[in-house]
Order: sequence, then C-alpha cells, then structure tokens
Amino acid sequence: MTQRIALITGASRGLGRNIATHLAARGTDAILTYQHNADAAADTVDALRALGWQAIALPLDVADSRAFPAFAGRVRAALAATWQRERFDILVNNAGSGLHAAYLDTTEEQFDSMIAIHLKSAFFLTQALLPLMADGGRILNVSSGLARFSIAGASAYALAKGGVEVLTRYQARELAQRRITVNVLAPGAIETDFNGGMVRDNAQLNAFVTSQTALGRAGLPDDIGAAAAALLDEGNGWMTGQRVEVSGGMWL
Repeated sequence: MTQRIALITGASRGLGRNIATHLAARGTDAILTYQHNADAAADTVDALRALGWQAIALPLDVADSRAFPAFAGRVRAALAATWQRERFDILVNNAGSGLHAAYLDTTEEQFDSMIAIHLKSAFFLTQALLPLMADGGRILNVSSGLARFSIAGASAYALAKGGVEVLTRYQARELAQRRITVNVLAPGAIETDFNGGMVRDNAQLNAFVTSQTALGRAGLPDDIGAAAAALLDEGNGWMTGQRVEVSGGMWL
C-alpha cells in the first residue's frame, strides 16, 4: 500500500497540529504549513517524526492568494525530494484566525480579511493544489459551529465559514469525477489558544459553553483531531459533500 501524505494548513499548533498527530497515529505522513512561527512548526515536525512518520513544514500565508502558485511549486519539489512522489492524498484547509467584533463595529478591512483567510483560501489554494492531489483523495475543510448558531461578535468570521460550507458541496460535486471526496468539519467551542485562548483561559466563558453543551464540557483538541482522522480514513470513500459538527451537542 502506498504511503499516504496529508497537507495540512496552519498545523504548527492548535487544531492543525492535533489533526496531524491523529493522522500520523494512523500511518499518514504530513506536509505542514505555518505563517510566522517556524520554531513551533519545527517542533511539530519533530513530534511527528518521533511517532515514526515523515513530516516537513513549509511557510504559507493563506491570506495571500497570489502566492498560491509558487507554494504549489514548493509542494511539488518537496514531494519529489522527500517522498519521490508526484502526488499527495489528503488536503486539510485548517489555517485561520478569529475576529470578535460587533456587527455594527466591523470594518470592511476586517470583513475582507476574514473572507480572504477562510473562504478565498479554501477556494483558490485547493484549486492550485488539485493538480498535485491523487485521484481518490480526501479534502477536509474546517468550518465552525458558528455557521449554524450565532453569538454576538462573530458575524464576519461566521459568514466566511458559512461560505466554506457551501463551497464544500460544490467541490464535492465537481471533484467527484476524480473520486476525490470533500467534506466539512465544524468544531464547536474548543480549548485552544485560538482567539487568544478565550474558551481555554476565560473561566466564565468556559462555564457558559459547558452550560450550553449536551455533553457538559467545552471541546478539547483531541476531540477534533480524532474526528478529522476518522473522516479522512482511507476506508471512508463513500461520504462526500457533508457537514459534520463536532461540538459536544452545543445548542441542539
């Protein structure tokens, strides 16, 4: 069986790193991207290699779509140099940043930033990388529970994620001819450093999330990494165009 290779954006820390770790536990090598923190990316690479699998890290700013063709060229070169391969098997569009701003206070610049980082990148980065993806591969786009329920201050972020969910269905339809499945994972409130670690470090917010969640706690990174690995499993080839929310039953 050919070694599977996953490309995971924003994987130097947080959910991206956790997804990479869970995929490695299932025997998948990784190409990770990071924006600024090369040390964190190197630490993630070392952690994956310690599990016995190959990994490399490449810099990428997902907000800069003009850089995507050159990035695809670097991926092509890395595949040849590290794996002696021309194709990778899994793409996880995970990289992102949050924004907490009331609707009336949200600026056009903030709005454009959310669209570029979350929606435009999932559209055009995937487009740039598809020539390097193997037929029968897997794409997982990361959305948010906020695309289903609403919390004041998240309108621009949630709107971008809602677009990602619509895009997923269209990608699933148009890439089906290559047997590439495309699904979307929507995490709930997770204890990471995302948005300044609000859910993890703010006891009042954490308690509020817990009170609104059927399973009685905020999410942990392993909840998301395990779900992503299951969705991307090689045997899960008949599921496409679907939204899977992993929120512990938040606001059912």
